[in-house]
Amino acid sequence: MTRIAIVDNEKLKEMQLKQYIASICPINRTGKECIKIEPDGKLSIDEHLCTGCGICPKAAPLAIKIINLPEELTTNPVHRYGENKFILYSVPTPSFGKVTGILGVNGIGKSTAIKIIAGVLKPNFGEWGRIETGYEGIIDFFKGTEAQGFFEKISKGEIKVAYKPQQVDLIPKTTKGKVIDLLKKVDEKGEFKKIANELQLDNILNNEISEISGGELQRVAIAATVLKNANLYIFDEPTSYLDIKQRINVSRFIKSMIDENNSVLVVEHDLVILDYICDLVHLIYGKEGAYGIVSGVKPVRNGINVYLSGYIKEENVRFRDSTIKFAEKPPIKKKHSAGIITSWGKIEKKLGNFALTAHKGSIHKNEIIGMLGENGTGKTTFVRILASVLKQDKGEISQKVRVSYKPQYLESSDELVVDVLKDAFHKHENQIIHPLNIVPLSLKKLNELSGGELQRVAIAYCLQQDADLYLLDEPSAYLDSEQRLILSKVIRDFIEHKGASALIVDHDLLFIDYISDKLIVFEGKPAIEGNVTGPFEMEEGMNRFLKELSITLRRDAETNRPRVNKLDSRLDMEQKESGKYYYS
Repeated sequence: MTRIAIVDNEKLKEMQLKQYIASICPINRTGKECIKIEPDGKLSIDEHLCTGCGICPKAAPLAIKIINLPEELTTNPVHRYGENKFILYSVPTPSFGKVTGILGVNGIGKSTAIKIIAGVLKPNFGEWGRIETGYEGIIDFFKGTEAQGFFEKISKGEIKVAYKPQQVDLIPKTTKGKVIDLLKKVDEKGEFKKIANELQLDNILNNEISEISGGELQRVAIAATVLKNANLYIFDEPTSYLDIKQRINVSRFIKSMIDENNSVLVVEHDLVILDYICDLVHLIYGKEGAYGIVSGVKPVRNGINVYLSGYIKEENVRFRDSTIKFAEKPPIKKKHSAGIITSWGKIEKKLGNFALTAHKGSIHKNEIIGMLGENGTGKTTFVRILASVLKQDKGEISQKVRVSYKPQYLESSDELVVDVLKDAFHKHENQIIHPLNIVPLSLKKLNELSGGELQRVAIAYCLQQDADLYLLDEPSAYLDSEQRLILSKVIRDFIEHKGASALIVDHDLLFIDYISDKLIVFEGKPAIEGNVTGPFEMEEGMNRFLKELSITLRRDAETNRPRVNKLDSRLDMEQKESGKYYYS
């Protein structure tokens, strides 16, 4: 059996521990060097000598992984970052005239794969010390596959690539000046005005890049990519930082780009948007931080359903122990015998030029209420008022309740995760720590965490507080699609066990649909006024919200997951005529 060894030397800083690990290796005891300490002090493992006995991972579980690869895996690696580091097997293949999605958990190689396709990263085929591979070597490696034809066209200049990277928040660090100057500089098509209008950038064209929001940066990055004269466009997470209305608009925009002469690759964690935007999808499975395998291409509906099932039949691979299931019907209306935990009259709040009005509403015990609306309509302001972080100008909140609040923007510090979450480690290990996979982060400082890691810690910190009402602002941000579904189960089980309630602000429709009992809807004009209504039962709230977006949802016949109907399709028009924008 083929196996790989992954060693994180950043977590193996004590020489005494390294020496101990080398000393307990059964192969080392026979006189061979399976585990050794290199001249630079780093510990390495010889994968050819390793028998997979499991002794060294037990000695350093946070730093060492020994992984048996699937027996069916006979291909050579496409890329490896170094000795005992991450390996990628195979790459996705773009299809002309189609939008192809890439779906997989964080740390599984999605960004590595598209960087290879984009030409940003040249593959080393597992030989990390080799001189950079030219296209001749790449074409030879992929001989007999669809990828061969793709790289041949790349080498001849027949395919030109435009690539939008994942981390748009880094743009202000490398690019200065006004938005208009950036877009005009990269405009190779002479379509600057048209693209700026379609992506709703007209109002910020004269703003400094350093002063615009994350959502605005995302749309600027998409515009800059599309303005390049290319025929393969790659978008790595194009909807992060965007609200639902913007996600739908960007999806329609990307779909409209497609014709027989070009192709689009998209990495996306919002499953409703991935389904809506794509024709085809590749799954990437494996072990986070260790290896990733790109599956064959599938029609998008089938691909997402396979992903939810956790089993790829054609490749005989089970990559998740459980199947993710959705309820057949919307939540049944609850009888509120448990009583109201808090309520509010007509609340008003003025912040500069923005005015928020929240009409009468209440929250019952054991409820999870989703909150939906465009950016700039007051969701965070309303949450902060309920959390007593902000004082309203008018109106009263009838009952003071103990509140635990996870803000939208996360702060980091020098504190260790294990110290910040000491109550959760002590009281909620099985409810919070293990499901959110916090243990591998326990000895890291907060300022060493990635966005997704910091998000999980912030959620755990919020839930470990003793409260009656938990307010979570955009908890799905930075999380992959699987983590979002796990998180929804964690919150639901915790709230039920605790006998508390929760308010969830988020832009992922599937996440909100999956977790919520009721909805609060935010309407109005972004940055000018916000109008808060509800809580509504799910069907009424979703109908109200989806009507504003002019989209309809249906349930997938196989998995019951929500899917967006194609605009002006028969089902879309039928549902709009009957006023049922949300499936019943």
